[in-house]
Amino acid sequence: MTAEKPNGSDPSMMDTELGRLVVEQQLATQEEVDQCLSLRAENGEDASQQTLADFLVQEGVVTKRQITRVAAKIDEARKGQQIPGYRIESKLGRGAMATVFKAHQLSLDRSVAIKVMPRRLSENAEYVERFYREGQAAAKLNHANIVQAFDVGEAGGYHYFVMEYVKGHTVHDEIAEGKTFSEVEALKIVIQIARALEHAHGLGLIHRDVKPKNIMITETRQAKLADMGLAREASDSVTAQAEAGRAFGTPYYISPEQIRGKVDIDFRADIYSLGATFYHMVTGRVPFEGDTPAAVMHMHLTEPLKPPDHLNTELSSGLGEVVETMMAKDRRRRYSSTSDLLLDLEAISRGETPLQARKQIDTELLSGLANQAEPSLPLDTEVLPTAVGTDLKVYVILLAAGLVACLMVILLLLANR
Repeated sequence: MTAEKPNGSDPSMMDTELGRLVVEQQLATQEEVDQCLSLRAENGEDASQQTLADFLVQEGVVTKRQITRVAAKIDEARKGQQIPGYRIESKLGRGAMATVFKAHQLSLDRSVAIKVMPRRLSENAEYVERFYREGQAAAKLNHANIVQAFDVGEAGGYHYFVMEYVKGHTVHDEIAEGKTFSEVEALKIVIQIARALEHAHGLGLIHRDVKPKNIMITETRQAKLADMGLAREASDSVTAQAEAGRAFGTPYYISPEQIRGKVDIDFRADIYSLGATFYHMVTGRVPFEGDTPAAVMHMHLTEPLKPPDHLNTELSSGLGEVVETMMAKDRRRRYSSTSDLLLDLEAISRGETPLQARKQIDTELLSGLANQAEPSLPLDTEVLPTAVGTDLKVYVILLAAGLVACLMVILLLLANR
């Protein structure tokens, strides 16, 4: 008598899923599963009539009742995998919001990735709306550095989103293995993602969750921006008002205005998050670390950023300037467009000066000098006559301009050394 197994299941797929589950549930060790698989393979033709479940029971690794319970879980899970026109092949990953499967699209004979929302979230109208909004947002984008969307729908009570299958891994995976990216390698990736954002921003879309986990790297080192789960149109005032006061994003990479729950979030939030990702890639550290997500977000709001080229002295000062401009706490001091950011990224990749960042720095210096030049007077200080006051202001402005000019000459000399 053979152990119970899911109906209509492919034996090899069943063995893979069963083996994974019994190990996950600590019913068996991976070594015991591998031994049973070896026994099955040694049986040759007879193995076609027996499954891994049979050998696990025969060898006394698990009981038949335990196998029945595991098989029932597999059956239940597969009920949500029956999507018309697609054959589910394997599970790629699982998060709090969805499970992602690799599947085969029968009509076009190609591999795809399918994100399936858990049934428990399908009863929440807000989650369902956000899920469909992700599909619709991704469908508007057509760019080589963005994971392409194919379809979104519902089958058997499960909501699903079909997208391009990317064979590769994420930037996060490489960082988790202890890798610190060189300036050259990081720039190649960040430039590609900046181009993807430029395309999205040009269509009025904000990603709102740029981070290492959402940057896929293919086998040819092509970078692709993924997961439009938090994306929305900059002009979508209805959604903006509904989300007012709530922080949407990932604490390590979230912009200050997202933390504050601002209504008028725009492309500059993505520039900040890409800057934080860039920082992590080239230093091996997140910009701010804290004991809790709240502590990390508080640091985004208040703590000064330690320049990346101070942590990794192999980095150029130009890269440091670019990252600091991307991560300015006041968004008015960040890049005025994603195109301007790209100009600087491409400049430092050629070993040139990031002129757009320099403009921002020079403007801040001039503003600071002007503020220092006009201190507030004590209440008992005698005010100079108007004509004399005007002459003094002219003198101060000329002095500030001279100081800025000298500073710019020094910076240019340093950059050309």
